[in-house]
Amino acid sequence: MKRETAYFAAGCFWGVQARLDALPGVVETQVGYMGGHLPNPDYRSVCSGATGHAETVKAVFDPEQIAYVDLLDAFFQLHDPTQLNRQGPDIGTQYRSAIFPVNDRQRAEAEAGIQRWQGHFPRPIVTTIETADTFWPAEDYHQHYLKRRGGHCHL
Repeated sequence: MKRETAYFAAGCFWGVQARLDALPGVVETQVGYMGGHLPNPDYRSVCSGATGHAETVKAVFDPEQIAYVDLLDAFFQLHDPTQLNRQGPDIGTQYRSAIFPVNDRQRAEAEAGIQRWQGHFPRPIVTTIETADTFWPAEDYHQHYLKRRGGHCHL
């Protein structure tokens, strides 16, 4: 099986992970932090807003079962990409809407995806496309939180 990796930030990572896990072709997910400047961030430091990180989901997928463009479409449907630095009750830069492409093809598809989805919302999309740098896995208690604990997220 071929595998590729994608990184998305769309608010609280618990709900994003649960939604991506449900997609056929997504074989593994992990929640963590990306896009900041502090090495080895933890939940408390990220929530302070001082690290620059976003709550991010790493999705490993089989491109023969689901294309990156389909993941992008799911991303734009699972949150409100017109809200700057927030999703529902979660407010702060750590909850920003961001795509972290791992290569030039993903970057081009992310740019095209923003353009394609722009007219589907009443306000402009504020999703950023950021460099995929180091992905810092979140603490164990955050991994597959909704699956383990039940409940739901605002997404």
